[in-house]
Amino acid sequence: MSVKIRMRRMGRKNQPHFRIVATDIRSPRDGRFLELLGTYDPLKKDKNFTLKTERILYWLGVGAQVSEAVAVFLKKEGITWGKAAKRKSAPKTPKAKAGANR
Repeated sequence: MSVKIRMRRMGRKNQPHFRIVATDIRSPRDGRFLELLGTYDPLKKDKNFTLKTERILYWLGVGAQVSEAVAVFLKKEGITWGKAAKRKSAPKTPKAKAGANR
């Protein structure tokens, strides 16, 4: 099952608010989800989103993909993911010369 971290629209007409959820990639935007990971209220001025950082890191660790909109929030919180994050955290080992083993 492919998992995606994306936003789910809630609220009334002209008064939107969103839930950030982990969901199966095949389910519709406002359909069933696996876990609630945060909220976003676009009508607030200051800090208008909340995130459950530990759970987001768990889902990223098991291979969840992030939507472009949620990626903006993760970047603001300082959460890194993907190949670039794995490269930064992996320890660097010196490479042996090609002729050293002969």
